[in-house]
Amino acid sequence: MLYSSILKPIFFKMDPEKAHHLVIDGLATGGRIPGMTGMMHAMYGVAPSPELKMDLFGLHFPHPVGLAAGLDKNGKAADGFSSIGFGFAEVGTVTPKGQAGNELPRLFRLPPDEALINRMGFNNEGTEAMAGRLARRKINRIPIAVNIGKNKVTPNEQAHEDYEACIRTLYNYGDFFVVNISSPNTQGLRDLQHGDELRKLLAAVMEEMSRQGAKSGKKTKPILVKIAPDMTGDELEHTVNTIMESGVSGIIATNTTLSREGLRHHNAGESGGLSGKPLRDRSTEVIRAVYRQTGGQLPIIGSGGIFTAQDAYDKIRAGASLVEIYTALIYKGPGLLREITNGLKECLRKDGYRNIAEAIGADHR
Repeated sequence: MLYSSILKPIFFKMDPEKAHHLVIDGLATGGRIPGMTGMMHAMYGVAPSPELKMDLFGLHFPHPVGLAAGLDKNGKAADGFSSIGFGFAEVGTVTPKGQAGNELPRLFRLPPDEALINRMGFNNEGTEAMAGRLARRKINRIPIAVNIGKNKVTPNEQAHEDYEACIRTLYNYGDFFVVNISSPNTQGLRDLQHGDELRKLLAAVMEEMSRQGAKSGKKTKPILVKIAPDMTGDELEHTVNTIMESGVSGIIATNTTLSREGLRHHNAGESGGLSGKPLRDRSTEVIRAVYRQTGGQLPIIGSGGIFTAQDAYDKIRAGASLVEIYTALIYKGPGLLREITNGLKECLRKDGYRNIAEAIGADHR
């Protein structure tokens, strides 16, 4: 009620990016005030439940609903997001060197479509700044993933060097990592999803992860690949084959889309990646295709258009082990986490499942 009746009307009168920074800076400040994270957890935290907990990638997730990358690009508010009910959170996308991103304006709301369009362009302060912030984390109740990318000025043939640099600087601070090769807002980035370029990139990434794991004296941390929703069936199949052969830990399906099908708001004409409800069905289709192709052997995190418990459950039944939200948080506020997790428990009861693990990929059985 606080969000929908007071905060959202204020935010939605503001420029979208200014509102974005206000939320992140507010959560970051709250995370530094003694007692504030406890208060946020009391207001919005999700109580542990045996039906929803998930052990995956050697990590424990209190429930399967996480925060997608793009909201906390610099790792400023990891403690805040850890305190408002998420089961895990991605920070980033971060690049080795800080960069300004694309020109303003670059973030647009489409309220009747419950969607956003962004063309941010990996605006971030760089890996050193993020490392410093993550090193100061005080709340460790959920896994934090670091989403990594390449700088705009780095040519694709040298992209692997940027991803390696991100891993070297941030390896000790992330619980797992995500290779972002699917944002539509960095020119040529999506070309890295295909063929020899993808094979070369993932080989370099895996080698660097192994080096850092050996240096730390611990088991190598998990790394996933985030893919686009706009590939053809053949392109998706080839990409998934290459990802499987690389030995990475899993796939995130999907990033934002370039499609504008069915949109009503005048901002539909803006360039950039579309997120929110219009992406829901396509991202679920991609999850289903990936699960079918991999025989359920490669874990999937489902992302795109989740606004309700049923949306999340549909992705889980299609093959996702975990799911992520972003745009729905902007439209519905942090109370959504309890709404979705409570709804997921009801979905499990209705279908006769004892826990989330039993529902993963149920549509394929």
